[in-house]
Amino acid sequence: MPPLPSASGGRREGDPPGRRRWAAIEDPLPLESGTGLPGVRLAYETWGQRAADGSNAVLVLHALTGDSHVAGPAGPGHPTPGWWDAVVGPGRALDTDRWFVVAPNVLGGCRGSTGPSSPGPDGRPWGSRFPYLSVRDQVTAEAALADVLGIDRWAAVIGGSMGGMRALEWAVSRPERTGSLLVLAAPAAASADQIAWGSVQLGAIRSDPGWRGGDYHRAPPGEGPHRGLGQARRIAHITYRSAPELDSRFGGEAQPGEEPAHGGRYRVESYLDHHAGKLVRRFDAGSYVTLTEAMNGHDVGRGRGGIARALSRAELPALVAGVDSDRLYPLGQQERLAALLPGADAAHTIASPRGHDGFLIETDQVGALVRELLARAPLPRPGAAPAPSPSSPSPYVT
Repeated sequence: MPPLPSASGGRREGDPPGRRRWAAIEDPLPLESGTGLPGVRLAYETWGQRAADGSNAVLVLHALTGDSHVAGPAGPGHPTPGWWDAVVGPGRALDTDRWFVVAPNVLGGCRGSTGPSSPGPDGRPWGSRFPYLSVRDQVTAEAALADVLGIDRWAAVIGGSMGGMRALEWAVSRPERTGSLLVLAAPAAASADQIAWGSVQLGAIRSDPGWRGGDYHRAPPGEGPHRGLGQARRIAHITYRSAPELDSRFGGEAQPGEEPAHGGRYRVESYLDHHAGKLVRRFDAGSYVTLTEAMNGHDVGRGRGGIARALSRAELPALVAGVDSDRLYPLGQQERLAALLPGADAAHTIASPRGHDGFLIETDQVGALVRELLARAPLPRPGAAPAPSPSSPSPYVT
């Protein structure tokens, strides 16, 4: 029998740092709600050499259950390999021989950045006391990280899904700091359908007795909200893949050695169980709730005169792409977004049978989009200085 999972699968203090470094934001982070979040730290990773003036810096933003580990193998501190390993690296589309790549773990996450599983000011996990965050708050934290790193303007900001929401918010709220933009499989605002999918996942977690109102982080192993988080993952994963793909891979076949008529599973059920089991061992349910709420509230037009007016602020080179089989964020949303962004041509299409996850899987097509974007990005100015080394004595930066 495998060991029982910890109450939270998020990173804990004392775990190996891996390639991560941390930036501490000294003042309370101002939130859209009008409150401040004290003691914020953002975990991040870097690749490549930073130009002396930071002009070759590229910001890469991850999706809901991703993290800062964009490239590199799994290992101590990194339970999974880099989620875009085929895109980021020497000689790859995002060529780290030329570009200085920065990837933070999102504010509210659980892989090193401040979130519900992190210690609050009193040393106890934030838990239910952690504030509601918006996508705008997450970008405020990322802008503070850029300040710490001495980057006045990113040559490019790139993101998919939830990362695409944040990339778009960068371009709208800070166009002067966003040299160019790539948004993959993300909308200008969450639709009712997307909010509905998110809300049933939130309900699955909150209805788990192990949720304990969000204050479960000190519960014994096996007594966290694992069932609720696993069910949320099952629901989400259905939306991440396409119906034709699931049917072609699994059909209505029973899992080998099991009989559905006698309590066994279908193969597709086993597949969903597998992904649920993996997530509960590497992610925090409180972070899942916090980040899903932020995605549900995503709307670049809120308080800015509507989507069209807000997007008109983003006068910079932009590429927008969607996946033709995406049923979570349908291609029509990216077509509308591209039509409204001043610097974008028509939306590009990633051809894939794999649904929303195509932006992670179809790396050849994504790589071509990255190359096209960087050809439009502001050229780095001469001069370089070494990037912060992950092997330096202290991974903490203030």
